Parts: sequence; C-alpha cells; structure tokens
Amino acid sequence: MAAAEVSRREEATALLRALVEIPSVNPRGRTPNRAAGEGEAAVAAFVRDWLEERGVAAAVAEVLPGRPNVVAVLPGRDRRAVLLESHLDTVETADAGTGPSAGQVRDGRLYGRGACDAKGPLAAFMLATAALAARTSARTLGCTVILAAVCDEEHGYQGVTRLLRDSGDFREHQVLGAVVGEPTDLLPVIAHKGVVRYTVRALGRAAHSSRPADGTNAISLLAPVLGHLAATSPGVPPHPLLGPATRCATRVRGGTAPNTIPASAEVDLDRRTLPGEDPMAVWRRERDEFIGLAGVPGSIVVDEPFTVDYALDTPAGSGIVTALGQALRDQGRPAAVAGLPFGTDASKLARAGIPSVVFGPGSVADAHSADESVAVADVTLAADVIAALVASLGQGGGAARREAPGEVPCG
Repeated sequence: MAAAEVSRREEATALLRALVEIPSVNPRGRTPNRAAGEGEAAVAAFVRDWLEERGVAAAVAEVLPGRPNVVAVLPGRDRRAVLLESHLDTVETADAGTGPSAGQVRDGRLYGRGACDAKGPLAAFMLATAALAARTSARTLGCTVILAAVCDEEHGYQGVTRLLRDSGDFREHQVLGAVVGEPTDLLPVIAHKGVVRYTVRALGRAAHSSRPADGTNAISLLAPVLGHLAATSPGVPPHPLLGPATRCATRVRGGTAPNTIPASAEVDLDRRTLPGEDPMAVWRRERDEFIGLAGVPGSIVVDEPFTVDYALDTPAGSGIVTALGQALRDQGRPAAVAGLPFGTDASKLARAGIPSVVFGPGSVADAHSADESVAVADVTLAADVIAALVASLGQGGGAARREAPGEVPCG
C-alpha cells in the first residue's frame, strides 16, 4: 500500500475513533445527563474544532439544552451549494456498540456505538470537506459546500428541523441537493419509508379476578385488534424500491395486579408508509378500522400519533443523484439506486424542496448492535466519492460561463 494511502487510512481511523469515543447518546426528549454520555455537545465541539483546524469555518448552534447542531461552510465561487448532512446522536440501547472492542480496529473495521450509524458517514463527509479545502485556493471551489452535523435524528428530528428553519446559509445559497449520511453499503438511496406510530387503547371495567363476570377485561377487548393486525396488511400497492407498506405491534401494556381484572390495556403500532401516502390520512383510516372492531361501543380508542415522518422518493434523474452515481462509477462501485425500509433526515430536506440522496459507508445490519462497526476503507472510499461529487456537480448542466483556471465546476 502506498504511503499516501496509509496516511489517509490512518487519518480516517483517528477521526472515526475520536468520534466514536465521545459519547453522544440521544436522551429521547429529556435534558441530557452528560455524566451518562447523553447529548451531542461534546462531539459537536470536536467536529467544529477538527474542521476549523483544517481551514473550514464551522459554528455550533444550540437546538435544545446541551444538544447543538454544527454547521460548516466551505465557500465556492458559485452561490449555489451542495449540502452534506449527517447526525451526531446515537441510540441509547444499553449494549449497542459498548463491547470490549469499542474504539478498536480489528480486521480493518472500527468498532463502537455509532461507528456506522452515523459517525462513519459523518467522518467521510468531514474528510471530504477537509480534502476539498486543502486542495483549493480561496474562492476557486466551484460550488459552496455546507456540512451540517445535527442532533436528535434518532428520536424527534429537532436538529434537521432547526437547520431548515434557522440556517442563514440556506437563504444565502441555492442548495442544489443534499447527501444525507447514513449506512447504505455505499449505495445511492433515493427512497425510504415513512412512519406513523400511535396507540390503540381498550377500556374495560376493573373487578376482582375471582369474580371476572363483574368486570370487563380490557385485555380481552384488545384481542380482536391484535388478531386483526396479524391477519391483515395495509393493502396499498408495493413500491418498486421499498416493497410493501407494513404495520406491526411493538409494545403492549395492560393490567395492574395479578388478581385484578384489567380496566385498561393498550398496544403501540408502527405503520411504515410508502411514498404518496400521507401519514395522518393513514392514521385516520386505521383509527376508523380499529374502532370498528369494538364489540362494546366506546371500548376501543385510538390516540393521535406520537411519531409522524414522511417517506422519501427522490427522482432518479435529479442532479444530485446522477452526480453521485457518476462519482461511484468512477471509483468502480455499483451505482444502481436503492431504497431503505427506515427513515432518515432526507425526507425532511426533500419536503423543504432540497433534492436528497442517502449515502454512506456501513450496513444497517450492524447499526444499533452490540458489535456495531464499519470498515475504515469504506469510510475513506466514501470520502473520495463525496469529494468527487462536489467537484463534478452540475457539469454539463448547461452553465453559460466557462470555469476559471483551476476552478472546480458547479454548473
């Protein structure tokens, strides 16, 4: 292996290890407990400092107490921009990525919580941005690069929501498209499912368990709902990249004591939506469906959703998609577009009018697991692909002007 390649691999390893070793667990709506590794403040400060040391201006902006975004800007001659967006937070699962090998490299893979979801993709974006800054003199980069590392992707999407609402960089620049960093096995993902989650509750009447006829057992009232859920599907046509819509029970709660007929029982449902489905319309339809199963009028109640997110369906011919595909082909990588069953920040960006594609090193099969890891070589390859994408975005797009000598074109 050439010395330059060894140096790049070592730089990627050092960056990824530093990101993984800084805990940034999502506190899921609570004020973060820093002592327990919750919140994104520490890793955000590291990202800002690492970029600024390499000549990329970056700023931290608090979204929630102890939970900031980082936004970095590498200016180009063109006011148009490409957005690189990924997230700082990790899941809170007790054993996720916390094994004895956390932060270590074994067989070319770096292990630890968040290694692939999504600190590997974030590291690739940081490396690409730094490389572009190092090889371009002031204002010779064709298009501006906006790198956003946001909080709260794993729970309430507050980071990307605040980014879209408050970023002056978006008002100053025309954002041509976004690449959202998630583990996609280095495939360009243009579609993913949305989700609506809600609770179905059964209302009964408590009684002593020795006299069950004196009460109305809420668990029994809930049984038809669970049976119907297992026997039916959402009944919408499948998507070519995503397959069918799905719904399933994820949590069941009911009863207060082993000798009491339960007065209440409830089940949380997870409904994965397809492009073209409105999550609230889905909820209203399914609310009526489940209420119609009630054997006793008023015994089934469907709460308003506690999670709503939209599906992504970016046209395959969008500029950001074709540029990413070409950058992948230039590296000898597959460029056929793909879909994901889970949601990302890309759907929020797309709904704001920014064509978005999801891309990054790592596999979702490794995410949120005890042995979460990512191949360091894939992180460096992703960085090369992203740098090439930025350099080529818009070439052949009908720009009237000629590029200045040494300029990276952007349209």
